[in-house]
Amino acid sequence: MRQSEIKELSIEELKERLAELKKQHADLKMAHAVTPLENPLQIRKTRRTVARLATELTKRELQ
Repeated sequence: MRQSEIKELSIEELKERLAELKKQHADLKMAHAVTPLENPLQIRKTRRTVARLATELTKRELQ
């Protein structure tokens, strides 16, 4: 998810996406611990998207 796409989301949508991606990240980490993923870079991509969403959410709440 690109930063431009994140800026277009409302606060509620940000919270929903953040929850979804946190769960997805946890699931990916667990699956990778059991058996190596075909593409382990998915974990990094998901983690960074979670950080982008959290940063944008914090930024909006402080305004």
